[in-house]
Amino acid sequence: MRENRKSLIELKGITKVFHTDDVETHALGGIAMDVREGEFVSIAGPSGCGKSTLLAILGLLDTPTDGTYALNGQAVVGISFSERARIRNCEVGFIFQSFNLIGDMTVSENLELPLINRGMPKPERPQFVEAALERVGMSHRAKHYPGQLSGGKQQRVAVARALVGSPSILLADEPTGNLDSKNGEAVMALLTELHAAGSTICMVTHDDRFTRYSERTIHMLDGQIAAECVNGNELKAEVARPINGKP
Repeated sequence: MRENRKSLIELKGITKVFHTDDVETHALGGIAMDVREGEFVSIAGPSGCGKSTLLAILGLLDTPTDGTYALNGQAVVGISFSERARIRNCEVGFIFQSFNLIGDMTVSENLELPLINRGMPKPERPQFVEAALERVGMSHRAKHYPGQLSGGKQQRVAVARALVGSPSILLADEPTGNLDSKNGEAVMALLTELHAAGSTICMVTHDDRFTRYSERTIHMLDGQIAAECVNGNELKAEVARPINGKP
């Protein structure tokens, strides 16, 4: 039961407003959600619904305009930039749509970089790199460069990089977005294996085909949570009101 698991993410009343010249854009309006240890949660919805903004806040890449956020029991709203970066580096593993691998570094060097940023001594890094590559079946490509790999294999390396520091949670932003259907399914199968082995995963997707891999799906619309489903069964459904209060 998820109620018996430790809470890793707790959001209450999260809003996000962007200001550009004279334009005020309300991206998120009063988001309340949690993610518990060992869960695989999908955040789904159409383009522009606020799901990527929400993921950026979850990953401490952005800050909310209002509301509270606790990550692994620690309040992270209002902390300094350097402290936010430190927590992000220790607690969060990112999987991006565009892989974000460094082209002139080998696969193993790409994985070593976050460990360097964490301050891990050089003699300790190889065992972490090897273990992460082994988990995604890419140990035999350690000395290759990203350009020598297919898109599907590059995403496997990107998943390994997210895993290498043993983060509390993996945040995946459209991890299948740059892949064909076959490779997309392969990456989702990999995430499912990692989840089965104990990883906590929160994934943003606009493709409803991939939400079936998760335990729980949060559906967003117009910057709000419109519905929530567990194993395909709807728990809550409400028409999301425009967050500016206008019809």
